[in-house]
Amino acid sequence: MKPSDIAAMTNVSDPQLSPDGHHIAYVVGRVDEEANMYRSQIWVVPTDQTAPPRALTAGTHSDANPRWSPDGRQLAFSSSRAKDAKGKTRSTLHLLPFGVPGETITLAEGNESFGQLTFSPDGKWLAVTHRTRGDHYDSDEIGRRPARKIEHLFFTLNGEGFITDRPKHIYVVPTNGSAGPRNVTPGPHECSSPAWFPDSERLAFGLNRRRTDFANDVAITDITATPTADELPYELVTNGTGSYDNPMVTPDGERIVVGGFDDPHWYPQNCHLGLLHPGKVASPSWITDSIDRTWMPFISGQAPVWAVDGSIVAAVEDRGNTHLYRVSLDEGSTPQPVLIGDLNITGYSAGDLHGSNVIAYTATKRDQPAELYVYVDGQTTQLTTVSAAFLATTKPRPGEHFLAPSDGHEVDAWIFRPRDFDPAKKYPTLLNIHGGPFTQFGNYHFDEFQMQAEAGFVVLCSNPRGGSGRDNDWASAILGPKHKVSGSGWGGADYDDCIAVVDAALDQFDFIDSDRLGVLGGSYGGYMTSWIVTHTDRFAAACSERAVNNMVSLEYNSDIAGMFSSEVGVRFVDDAEEFRRMSPITYVKDLNTPLLIVHSEEDLRCPTDQATQLFVACQLLEKPDVEYWLFPGETHELSRSGSPLHRKQRAEIILEFFDRHLK
Repeated sequence: MKPSDIAAMTNVSDPQLSPDGHHIAYVVGRVDEEANMYRSQIWVVPTDQTAPPRALTAGTHSDANPRWSPDGRQLAFSSSRAKDAKGKTRSTLHLLPFGVPGETITLAEGNESFGQLTFSPDGKWLAVTHRTRGDHYDSDEIGRRPARKIEHLFFTLNGEGFITDRPKHIYVVPTNGSAGPRNVTPGPHECSSPAWFPDSERLAFGLNRRRTDFANDVAITDITATPTADELPYELVTNGTGSYDNPMVTPDGERIVVGGFDDPHWYPQNCHLGLLHPGKVASPSWITDSIDRTWMPFISGQAPVWAVDGSIVAAVEDRGNTHLYRVSLDEGSTPQPVLIGDLNITGYSAGDLHGSNVIAYTATKRDQPAELYVYVDGQTTQLTTVSAAFLATTKPRPGEHFLAPSDGHEVDAWIFRPRDFDPAKKYPTLLNIHGGPFTQFGNYHFDEFQMQAEAGFVVLCSNPRGGSGRDNDWASAILGPKHKVSGSGWGGADYDDCIAVVDAALDQFDFIDSDRLGVLGGSYGGYMTSWIVTHTDRFAAACSERAVNNMVSLEYNSDIAGMFSSEVGVRFVDDAEEFRRMSPITYVKDLNTPLLIVHSEEDLRCPTDQATQLFVACQLLEKPDVEYWLFPGETHELSRSGSPLHRKQRAEIILEFFDRHLK
């Protein structure tokens, strides 16, 4: 794969089984190179493969979020098919007939996107999330807009900008088109993940009302009620003592299943599934804690789903993989694996087909982007080949897994051989470090690795301590020494593990040139890159991207400002020295490695001052071979969802830099 091949990348996501189990709707994403944008299209395929996949929408807009009506005769979806008087694109919400006569109708338009669509059990309502704009946005002229009043933390969000005056709320829309969207969770708080009760009158949802830590509550709203100005438009089910979200209401309406964890002051820990009871404010009773893994994986990013037998199908991260398990609500039961192996499941839904349990899912492997599969009675069938042309052109390398011993632990690592590999030669090698830190590398197709291997590099990646996919002790190993769950702090056990991976690779693979080692990473991976090159001269070149370089300034300048104390263990206003101790910029005088700094102008997670401070320090110290590239209009997600042109340019810059210094 070359940087130019980014334009040919595809993605299959969001599989949705029809109520009768006979069809699967899903989304295909593609790159429109000429327009320098992404487009998405809704497709459908019979579960039994009696007909080939067919497109339901044209794909000229951003069609997404397909959801079946309870009778299976309509599909709701979101798009961007309207324009205002000035020609600016507006978000839209639609109903598309399926298997019956009719045409696509528009239920709603808005200046903000519609998300998390869900039909009421009686089919009369569609609940969606949508941001509610305040009066700041009444004028198109910035000079006429009123000042914002900032009253709490988390007033911005990376990729969204200011959210304090446009909180996300739950809206309901009648599916007969008789009225527009109605806000059922008004107020200043962020709301998400609506889930209907069987009466089609109440909704459970996630609620962020504190904005001082990771606390998130679950609440219930009655869409038929009309609260007075003095009444809250919801009833709390939790009390702010944990972080809970993605509610699912049991078919009898007597319980609510949620995902999350109990301590809102300690983020890097495994999420579990638990039970709540409407009308009773309490913490969940956990039903998955017999398996010490996170039950809300980063890569799938979706809530569990109901199986036809009343159990739950849920995704679990495990040492580089994302698997599916079946979870019973019976007390004392142990979750059972359903779909496992060297793969990452990125989306799924469950249902029934002629009395058989069916799971539609999308999954990716090291040498294949996500495709659609169906699992029926123990048998798996691949239903799509959307990436076939891309694979034929790029011929991805499968890579292989190996273990690296480190301080009595085994670190999962992977190696990808370069193009035209000759075992008799020595190759330059790039160590990639993931972000997070509570995420994982593993058995999924990653364009970065494939481009590096195509460019002639051996590629290494691993899951050092502090990441996900392992037990809680593994995740908490790099919490600060002053944290109540004391660890090494960033730059401790994680640094040891990264170096151990390089040592193990050199020991196991004699085609690696120890004098031509490079290291790179983004976000927390950028932090680790900056930390490594300020603590060792072992690497011949490095790329620190969208990095954390100064934890003191990050703690008051990030969109999640105030939250890094959950990692460090103390607040920077109480102990700034502990933040400085863990900041790479503190040790910048010891940096002797050629360094590439890459950042985005609209990054709110790690704002541009993180890169600029490091670059300025290097300039003042007259450090040679330090380059700084800053991308306009991009956010923290440049490498994943930035404009196709910028993604291509970024990849070219990084590969050329390592070519120059390692070859």
